[in-house]
Amino acid sequence: MNLHDKPPAIPRDAAAMILLRDREDPHVYWVRRSPTLNFLAGFHAFPGGQRDEEDSHIPLLNSEGLEDGVMRVVAIRELFEETGVLVARGVERLSLDRLSRLRDDLCLGRIGFGELLRNEQLELDSALLDEAPRWVTPAAYARRYDTRFYACWLPEGQQAVVLPGELESGEWLRPAEALLKWVDGQVVIVTPIIAALQALAAGSDGFTSRMHEVGQDERDHLESRVEMRYGIYICPLRTPTIPPATHTNCLIVGGDELVIIDPGSPYPDQQERLDRILDRFIAAGKRLREIIITHLHPDHIGGVEHLVRRYRLPVAAHRLTAEAIGGEVPVDRYIEDGELILLREESTGLEWRLRALWTPGHARGHLSLHEERTGSLITGDCVVGVGTVVIAPPEGCLVDYLASLRRFLELPNLTALLPGHGPVVATPRERIEEYLAHRQQREVQILDALAAGCHHPATIVARIYTDVATSLHQLAELSVIAHLEKLCDDGLVVTTDGAYHLSTIGHN
Repeated sequence: MNLHDKPPAIPRDAAAMILLRDREDPHVYWVRRSPTLNFLAGFHAFPGGQRDEEDSHIPLLNSEGLEDGVMRVVAIRELFEETGVLVARGVERLSLDRLSRLRDDLCLGRIGFGELLRNEQLELDSALLDEAPRWVTPAAYARRYDTRFYACWLPEGQQAVVLPGELESGEWLRPAEALLKWVDGQVVIVTPIIAALQALAAGSDGFTSRMHEVGQDERDHLESRVEMRYGIYICPLRTPTIPPATHTNCLIVGGDELVIIDPGSPYPDQQERLDRILDRFIAAGKRLREIIITHLHPDHIGGVEHLVRRYRLPVAAHRLTAEAIGGEVPVDRYIEDGELILLREESTGLEWRLRALWTPGHARGHLSLHEERTGSLITGDCVVGVGTVVIAPPEGCLVDYLASLRRFLELPNLTALLPGHGPVVATPRERIEEYLAHRQQREVQILDALAAGCHHPATIVARIYTDVATSLHQLAELSVIAHLEKLCDDGLVVTTDGAYHLSTIGHN
């Protein structure tokens, strides 16, 4: 089995709560996850989390015949930990101050949830929750959750309060208002949240039943092309890419007309997967306009010819990319730096304004695409959601790459990064700053290695890439060479016969 055929990660058990209030004018409560988290940092979500060992030992009324009883306990506990709202029989006897102190005791580990319930003579009851559909993180992602969703109404007299930590904030709003924020690019959410909000926007009565009526075929379609922003879909396809990535994100953008960005998989089963997605769009009355290539690497162009043959689509790329792959993939038109690709949806009046940015560094003809209305930046391989970006001379140039990252920071509207590999980044400026800081740190390490007597890329890699598997040292060596070339341009390093030394002039 090769690296690209490894089995998907096993999903972890989790539960989330759709908390509602005001039956006459329903509002839903969502939270913004902390920008420092490792999973879905900066995303908006419903309160929830993973199953704990103790959860299976906590009694639950009306649980006979329920195979998900323990997950209902998880949802109730997580709701209390994250918002201070406790859904239990007898909770009306407790003051808000008492609930707050109990929450503090639970979160600080001074008491377990089961003990808390016994001490306060409270009982959990499955009848207080409505079951919503269960969602599993798609197999393409390294971190996966099997999440059960439930809904409940805010108990009378209680308040939802988020304490800074794993969560940054919480907010009550009408479902239609939440969806509008998503459409406008103000928030980043995932498919289960979108599905719940859309069902709630049609009315809170029976909304979970309506959600359960969605067939498996439609659910599969929703999960195979994740709509991260309205009209911006991500389809992770397995490709021969660089570990730890195993997939390349093919993006589909638009309304009545769609563009397809980086259909990178050469594998027939993955091409068929993308075909099914595109055929569903066509059946819904949408038209395919063209294929756009961000850069020349095989894991971004491997499926282009298949789509050209099947749908008779033109191909667009930067001139330098077209010249490099002309014999392999014909390019019908060049995309110039600053070009605007405009897509519309007549029924809503919405526009997608894809501004092409020439962002060399990873590749000479690399393009990024900035959707100006929502601030969504399609980064190709300038920034990725998993692993690191390899700068491999002569195609790669670190000086150009750093300039491209800084150009991203100059964008006036930047709300999310949609990378070529891995999950969407909802903290865009922080991630780009991290990239710049990492490159600066690596430069210091290389200068220190040179001062310690390491004068060849291989010996520098052995000294500073101690946390990287030796199987990846060849790629690391290319990045070191890119840094050394920049340091030579800066006058800090000189090279003779393949060896590198600190420049006496540069350090005076």
